[in-house]
Amino acid sequence: METATTTAAAAKAETSAKAAIVSKVTIRQAKAARQKRLAEKAIKVAKKQIGDPYRWGATGPGAFDCSGLVQYAWEKAGVKIPRTTWSQKSGVKKKVSWENLKPGDLIFTSGGGHVGMYVGKGKMIHAPHTGAQVRIDKLDAYRKSSFVGAVRPGA
Repeated sequence: METATTTAAAAKAETSAKAAIVSKVTIRQAKAARQKRLAEKAIKVAKKQIGDPYRWGATGPGAFDCSGLVQYAWEKAGVKIPRTTWSQKSGVKKKVSWENLKPGDLIFTSGGGHVGMYVGKGKMIHAPHTGAQVRIDKLDAYRKSSFVGAVRPGA
């Protein structure tokens, strides 16, 4: 036979467990909202670089290589990421699949030797190669076929 004390204790424990779940959900939502704001800022910074020339090893302002562009944009948004494509891919903890790309995610292609930033609507901003300028391109069949991973800075 249950007593009022054990019933009250059980109710209190259940309420406490529910509060912990709500708290975890709230924290997760706050982190996601923060990451989205940071990504929007990084994209805005990257878009201001459209037309700047590609220069191997350049980290801006005024000229960029692919990893220098995304590092510059994310640093201006307040998130430090490593310098090279290889270290960016391995150093940013949150890994993302092609199907789950969100604006601000870094997309690695060409065996991991190239990186761009997803800007939404099937497009990425990047510094493509020598002789080219920072630009926005569609994520075409080549990019999908050479996709080796993506990461989400600031997550």
